[in-house]
Amino acid sequence: MLDYSTLKLIWWLLVGVLLVGFAVMDGHDMGVGTLLPFVGKGDDERRVVINTVGPHWDGNQVWFITGGGAIFAAWPLVYATAFSGFYWAMLAVLWALFFRPVGFDYRSKIHNSLWRSTWDWGLFVGGAVPPLIFGVAFGNLLQGVPFEFDNFLVSHYTGNFWQLLNPFALLAGVVSSSMITLHGATYLAHRTEGAIQSRAVRAAMGASLLMVVTFVLAGLWLRHGGMQGYVITSAIDPSALPDPLAKTVVRSADGWWRNYSTYPMLWLLPTMGIVAALLAFMLTALRFTLSAFIASSMAITGVIGTAGAAMFPFLMPSSTQPQASLTVWDSVSSHLTLGLMFWATVIFMPLIVVYTSWAYRVMRGKVTVAHIRANDHTAY
Repeated sequence: MLDYSTLKLIWWLLVGVLLVGFAVMDGHDMGVGTLLPFVGKGDDERRVVINTVGPHWDGNQVWFITGGGAIFAAWPLVYATAFSGFYWAMLAVLWALFFRPVGFDYRSKIHNSLWRSTWDWGLFVGGAVPPLIFGVAFGNLLQGVPFEFDNFLVSHYTGNFWQLLNPFALLAGVVSSSMITLHGATYLAHRTEGAIQSRAVRAAMGASLLMVVTFVLAGLWLRHGGMQGYVITSAIDPSALPDPLAKTVVRSADGWWRNYSTYPMLWLLPTMGIVAALLAFMLTALRFTLSAFIASSMAITGVIGTAGAAMFPFLMPSSTQPQASLTVWDSVSSHLTLGLMFWATVIFMPLIVVYTSWAYRVMRGKVTVAHIRANDHTAY
């Protein structure tokens, strides 16, 4: 079995892969839902939009469930603390997600314009709200979360829901929302044609520019806006048993930039986020839609990787008790648990990738209004 410190690092990488996988796979479904009321004019066109993601959305939702399960199993202290501090935010995500299964299943069951329009806006909520809240959550992580541990390692959240909605966190939410909207728009442009595709192209171009501008602004705010990062100043034993209070942490103006100074190659991540988003803009405008979708996937990888690389080894910094900040080294499960999970991932992750690729290959191609009218019995 791999040694404990190596497994801790591997699971940081694997959880990052799961987050990127969720953003890429379920993200384009959510992006399509966000655009549904705007790119689909009339019932037939909206059914086209829904049918581009209808066969796949529930399978892609597994990435979200798997990501949450992996955090619970690999980083139990992070899971417990985050779901306590972000309780109402997480509930808002779940409430929004409730609209998706019901909306997809019930939307076309009744031939009534008010009924269908209501579910269309429900699908919009289910697609637009989660990316916004996830972005706000990341914005708060970069600022530090107001929690602390007592001597029994019981976490106590000292903030409230409204504190989460601060200006920087809302800016991070716009980055996340525009990133997911771009991804959904490139996918929709690839799967549709005619007027729907033209609207999706315009949406992709606008979302890509908004994403780049807000991503750069967020970086400048972190660097020059007086926002402090976190630095561990005591010795670290990566192989030690978890104890988040057994370290010394200070806040520093260059805390989130030290990894970039130490490892300049990390600058490739924000560069990829910006360049890939602009590339998606250009490729979508030229109607190279599959290449644009790949570019938007790379942009997502760059943005999430940028945040992860800046914060490493921190997972959930504490603004009220910096010493209690949760890191890769001191908030993980046991050596045995990480090892068993690692080998399960090695076995099952390739299977998930294979069957997902097969499903997309089988159901590839354009979805058109003519197809919808000729197959009126379809569930969507």
